[in-house]
Amino acid sequence: MKPLVVISGPREAGPGERGLMMERAAAALVQLGVENPTRIDVPPKGTGSDDGTEGTLRGAVQEIVPALQSGSLFGGADGVLVVDANWLLKAEAEVIAELLDLSSGDDAVAVFVATGSIPAPLGTLLRKRGESLSVSRITERSAGEWLGKAARDRGLRIDREASSILLHRFGTNVAALGQALDQLAVDGPDVDLDQVRSRFKNRPDEPMWHYVDSVVAGNQGDALRRLADFLQHGHPLQLLAFLQSDVRRRAMAAAAPDYDSFVEWDGGRAGWALEKVWKQRSRVKGSDLKLALSALARADLQMKTAPDATHRVTMERLTVAMCRWYGGARRR
Repeated sequence: MKPLVVISGPREAGPGERGLMMERAAAALVQLGVENPTRIDVPPKGTGSDDGTEGTLRGAVQEIVPALQSGSLFGGADGVLVVDANWLLKAEAEVIAELLDLSSGDDAVAVFVATGSIPAPLGTLLRKRGESLSVSRITERSAGEWLGKAARDRGLRIDREASSILLHRFGTNVAALGQALDQLAVDGPDVDLDQVRSRFKNRPDEPMWHYVDSVVAGNQGDALRRLADFLQHGHPLQLLAFLQSDVRRRAMAAAAPDYDSFVEWDGGRAGWALEKVWKQRSRVKGSDLKLALSALARADLQMKTAPDATHRVTMERLTVAMCRWYGGARRR
């Protein structure tokens, strides 16, 4: 596989198509020997830099420069994953193209995920030097084929009626279908109609604290899967409020002299939830809690002012950032 890869998908990609695109991107990075890529989430066009100033590169994109210039790409094992590359501004595309053009041969490893055309000259360079992989729009038929293969990959034997109910329940959202199969696998390799109906009467059992547990563990993949499931049934502002409450509690736990004081500051209601936060109080630095609060405030503003179509992307980016700060990736 060439060291420059473009994963392209339909312009109006839904959660299923986006999930497949990210799976393809992850597989490409593994094939290229990259374990911990620098992830760049390109903000929508019209979004300024994070600090309110305007420059050649917006704040969310700036990290790509040291990443491409570092020894980790030129001769090392790391790489870059650029998500929503079609939202790059022309000036940003010019800078990235110049950096890639300065690399020689297989030095630069970069995977670009796009649901539209990547601006020139970067798009032109990638067509000449890169490898292109595409994800088509998922239809009911292709979702059925995907479900059959995904079940076999998990060692599951699922009957036709159970498959039909799953497809009716989750439609073409293969990300949610995959999570449903993971839950069904707990009961054993044979899946029948009664099991599916019993487990998914209303929605998969995914309370918000399961999502936060994945974030605290720094497990981006699991957190993003749980996010996708929650957003099938809940509004992102619900999850945002839950995260804001969690950060507030962790800040109090970090400042409290003892557990009794922490419980009192939180309202005086002790329980397993507070005990868990108290035991984890040393996992997150105060500076990272401040970064998390700032990111939550920006996400809250974005979701209250931007179109609903951008809410999922906003929560995906917030999830990746929170995994980095909560999970301790910045200190590893």
